[in-house]
Amino acid sequence: MATRTPRPERRNQVLSTERIIETAIELLDAGGEGAMTTRALTERLSTGAGAIYYRLGSREELLATATETIVTAALAAEPVQVSASPEDEIRTVALALFDAIAEHQWLATRLTLQVVRKPFGPVTVGIFERIGRQVGALGVPQASWFDAASTLVHFILGAVSQNARIEGDTSAVAPDRTEFLDATAAAWEDLDPEDYPFMHAVVGQMNDHDDREQFLTGIAVVIDGLTRLG
Repeated sequence: MATRTPRPERRNQVLSTERIIETAIELLDAGGEGAMTTRALTERLSTGAGAIYYRLGSREELLATATETIVTAALAAEPVQVSASPEDEIRTVALALFDAIAEHQWLATRLTLQVVRKPFGPVTVGIFERIGRQVGALGVPQASWFDAASTLVHFILGAVSQNARIEGDTSAVAPDRTEFLDATAAAWEDLDPEDYPFMHAVVGQMNDHDDREQFLTGIAVVIDGLTRLG
């Protein structure tokens, strides 16, 4: 008796939304936004463009979803301490966003665009809600909650974005951190010490600083200032 050859499942039936997002993030991590094209996605997933558009919409919508996926995971981070203070909570989410952008260099630009273009979107709302809850716990008067939360969020996004490769950078590779700092230190040391006494005084500190520690120092300074609001 002849046996039937099983019919292969249709590709768009087994293609999940999660798999599309995962593949998009892989392409973005490997080559930035320029590498995340419809053609690259369809080739990697062995599917047609229609299946991708059907599940996630346009390329811009896919980029927004990829951003939301990573940010949502970062915002789910919990402090190590069982009974964490508001300061611990803020440091936890701030470092989670810092590390997410360090891992996904393209995210800095997309995160900024989300906050600017969609203040009502899940990314912006999620960040403000997680940070804002701690502002009241710090003792900041309610009349100053929005300003206080905005100050924290703007510092966090500005600081983490500064450490990421800028989207649109035409260099083939991101500069080596040590080489970049050494070159900067050498340039600062060449400045006239009478005209630039501060730059000469801190050149050694700049060359040896740790980005994450500097980031946490900034968070501490902002938090200290917010607790003084009355």
